[in-house]
Amino acid sequence: QVQLVESGGGSVQAGGSLKLSCTASRSISAASELNWYRTAPGKTREAVARILERGTKYGEFVKCRFTVSRDNDRNTVELQLPSLEPEDAGLYQCSVVFCARPFWGRGTQVTVSS
Repeated sequence: QVQLVESGGGSVQAGGSLKLSCTASRSISAASELNWYRTAPGKTREAVARILERGTKYGEFVKCRFTVSRDNDRNTVELQLPSLEPEDAGLYQCSVVFCARPFWGRGTQVTVSS
């Protein structure tokens, strides 16, 4: 089992920034995927940023604004969210895949006011 705890969410005005963190209860160095997803009100969950074995991918809506990174020493995956827009609001969750098995955190809420 792997526990994931997200933090860093909050309420900001449009144009503001947040830094989200996801800390795992075990080493993430062997994870095949480190992902951030979000679920906006009334919408389906979508991938924000994914660190895969073959590289890093971002959702099209990111438009080069966000940056995902990993810190194997701290078992943490971070997501930098600058230039936030109201459309970025939602529940942000991290997901880590070990041996083809995904584990999910409960998420951290991001609210962006116009």
